Amino acid sequence: MTVDVPAREHEFVRLTGAMRADECAPVAEEVPVAFVYSGRPHVVMMCSPDDLEDLAYGFSLTEGIVERASEIERVELSRHARGAELAITIPPEAAARLSQRTRALAGRTGCGLCGVEAIDDAVRAVRRVESPLTLSTDALWRAGESLDAHQPLNRQTHAVHAAAWATPDGALVVVREDVGRHNALDKVLGALARAGTDASTGFLVVTSRASFELVQKASAAGVAILAAVSRPTGLAVRIADASGITLVGLLRGQTANIYSHPERIT
Repeated sequence: MTVDVPAREHEFVRLTGAMRADECAPVAEEVPVAFVYSGRPHVVMMCSPDDLEDLAYGFSLTEGIVERASEIERVELSRHARGAELAITIPPEAAARLSQRTRALAGRTGCGLCGVEAIDDAVRAVRRVESPLTLSTDALWRAGESLDAHQPLNRQTHAVHAAAWATPDGALVVVREDVGRHNALDKVLGALARAGTDASTGFLVVTSRASFELVQKASAAGVAILAAVSRPTGLAVRIADASGITLVGLLRGQTANIYSHPERIT
């Protein structure tokens, strides 16, 4: 059976005290997705099986495989009984650079380090984000409070993450869901790149903890503000501070913590 939907109905037995009942509810799907660049396998990621073309663009950009979306000549998606394959055609010089990088050919759902083995590649230097963008607290609250309404898959399954890109007034423009938090963010950034939208003109909101690879991806996209509903890690805070990114954590209702560059939140 080809898995091409993000959730399927599944039967289960619910236990309540001494009672048992047969029930049915949607369960989130995760499938292996192989990334093949110009005919060369690079990595296999566990992903939700939708918006995979967006994922191909976002992953390629945020992992530094290409520098611009226009370098991606073609993306071909093939679905198979056990997963999917993204055949991504990139320029010969980019393919040559990629062949020099060590890589691990399997990535778990929660892994943000897929495709790299060397420490220098994992915690790579990030570019400095110089941006005049500022937000009012009202815009931050608006984006955080409206995110739940844009998560249909999570309402069904309660098992996936979401990432969103918002305009400076807090309006959500692009929202993507995935079993992997970094996949969801790559899908958002890939969708923006495919649409020709400058990601640096808005800010990002994620439903997960703010781990360091999410800050790296925000930096690669030139996004100056990243807000998460959970707490950041120490490495994420250090990278955000060094790269000029405003990192917000524990965004819940009308409360939040600003861990770096608080001057952007007015």
